[in-house]
Amino acid sequence: MATRVLLVDDHELVRQGIGAMLQGSGDIEVVGQARTGREAIEVARRELPDIVLMDVRMPDMDGLEATRKIKEERSRTAVVMLTMHDNPTYLRDAVRAGAAGYLLKDVSKEELVDAIRQVATGGAFIESQMLKGMLSEMKPAPTAGSGSVGKNLTKREREILALVAEGLSNREIADRLVLSPETVKSHVAAILEKLNVSDRTQAAIYAVRNGLVETPTS
Repeated sequence: MATRVLLVDDHELVRQGIGAMLQGSGDIEVVGQARTGREAIEVARRELPDIVLMDVRMPDMDGLEATRKIKEERSRTAVVMLTMHDNPTYLRDAVRAGAAGYLLKDVSKEELVDAIRQVATGGAFIESQMLKGMLSEMKPAPTAGSGSVGKNLTKREREILALVAEGLSNREIADRLVLSPETVKSHVAAILEKLNVSDRTQAAIYAVRNGLVETPTS
């Protein structure tokens, strides 16, 4: 089944260019386009994309606010920010808003297609040290631990979730726990399903905010 993608950018040429890059991939389908954040929310409601490629700066409503609203309505939709600016502040704000990470607009066709494929299977684009730094600044919510979501995780899933929050990749987790990467991938998919999140970055944030894992030290 093809990964359904929504393109959001206020420049038509950018949307056309990205759409052309994704043509012929075979497993990626552009199901809609939007020019503003508000329009992105409306199209996302109608088309139910798997992934939204979201511009940061747009008129009417910026990409960060649009990301928050889309994630509130459909948490399993992944959002990848597209920006001209290689700015850590943007990335932090984007991830806090619910994004899996971000790509620069000068990304190659191969890098873009690979990014979409990775995010479609729960991957994310954020450097591990930056993720740990962000998580170390977070405090569990006052009601953390009172819900039932964490109880649905197995002991192994909790163990893997803690390592995801440390910023480890599937292969690194596999090496640490003496498991196969495919086994870890299956556990991560189950974790995302149980936590109702779209990617490993948001799983780590959810886990810290809800007291499912210890807050990593940066």
